[in-house]
Amino acid sequence: MPEIIFHPDIEHEVKSSYIWYQKQAEGLGEDFLTELETGYEAILELPNTWPKFKQNFRRFLLSKFPFSIIYQYNGKTIFVVAVMHNSRKPGYWLERA
Repeated sequence: MPEIIFHPDIEHEVKSSYIWYQKQAEGLGEDFLTELETGYEAILELPNTWPKFKQNFRRFLLSKFPFSIIYQYNGKTIFVVAVMHNSRKPGYWLERA
């Protein structure tokens, strides 16, 4: 199974989204984290499954939240460059690659 590596800015992206969801409803932030973890697991198991998205990236869409996991796979490692809100600043992460 490949190794998964996260861009350092992802911690901030996930944390701020978690806090926002928790303020909306108790437990909603936890649901967001759970869905992210499920996405990471699916990507680890089948990294070439999700469609290509801008340059050499792939995009995993979360089903319950308006976010995507944007990543690159080189055959050995999965590099997650963004946990992107689908409606805000769509290309902000391109400079991270």
